[in-house]
Amino acid sequence: MEVMMKKFQQKYRRIRDEMDRWDELQSCLLSQFVNASSIINRLEVLRDTKNYGILGSVDGIRETLLGKQMEALEMSFCSMKEAMKEFHNIVISFEKIARDGSQLLRGGTISTAQKQLRIGIWPSLTECVDHLQTIHEMHQSEYLLKSSIVSSLTWNCSGTDIAALHQLLVDQPNISTHEVQSIFDTVFAEEIC
Repeated sequence: MEVMMKKFQQKYRRIRDEMDRWDELQSCLLSQFVNASSIINRLEVLRDTKNYGILGSVDGIRETLLGKQMEALEMSFCSMKEAMKEFHNIVISFEKIARDGSQLLRGGTISTAQKQLRIGIWPSLTECVDHLQTIHEMHQSEYLLKSSIVSSLTWNCSGTDIAALHQLLVDQPNISTHEVQSIFDTVFAEEIC
């Protein structure tokens, strides 16, 4: 049992590493989203010729500025798309770790009763598998939400829409940090004590 638990702890360490990478990507995605949002807000101002004052007499200034902003917006969209690919890779990694944990439990010679047995402060092996699956499902749901948010951000979004999308992106409502921390506290209880 102890050997199996150590193997599960290794899987949870990999999960924790991937979650650290997720957090880094979250910061990058938020920054890219804010940049894109700022550009979108500027586009509205740049489209109105009244906002150019004396510069309105400069030949092609409006088109040039709009063109440059659209290029910058396209670059922001591409950066967000790349970040989403990385989020997807992390979700795939979580799925593989959860599947490997499940196979580890099925492949052993441990009885069903032993799989559900808690020894000391350790969770049962069944709980370890269930928790891996829970973490995967949380992040998969959050990835799908992020994907939807990023694809909803377009150059013609209103300020209200952008604010709502930004708040959803910040909140990450599908990932319960309390639940995830509780899982890690349970799996690594002996290290905490």
